[in-house]
Amino acid sequence: MKVYKPEWQCTFSVNEGVEESASWKERIAWRIRGFADRLDGGGRTIKIDCNVSPRVSRQDVDTCLGKGFEVTQGLLLQLAHQAACEDVMRHAKAELFEEEHQR
Repeated sequence: MKVYKPEWQCTFSVNEGVEESASWKERIAWRIRGFADRLDGGGRTIKIDCNVSPRVSRQDVDTCLGKGFEVTQGLLLQLAHQAACEDVMRHAKAELFEEEHQR
């Protein structure tokens, strides 16, 4: 009886800027990305490298990335809510936070 063993591999990396070991082509690409960010204003460019074996369709990869960004948005929304509540408390009950300033 032959035993079949599934094999797969996935590498995923996100870069926010050029690495020191980058080639001249990569450096030019990051300069162009930086220029585009300045033109758009307020944006943030990231580069995602995703290699999956066996091959997964581009649509499936895009769906996974979209769901990941939805989770990220939810987490950022929670952090913003917490920060807003803390700001209100710092103004409404400043005496509770005075000890932090004295340290």
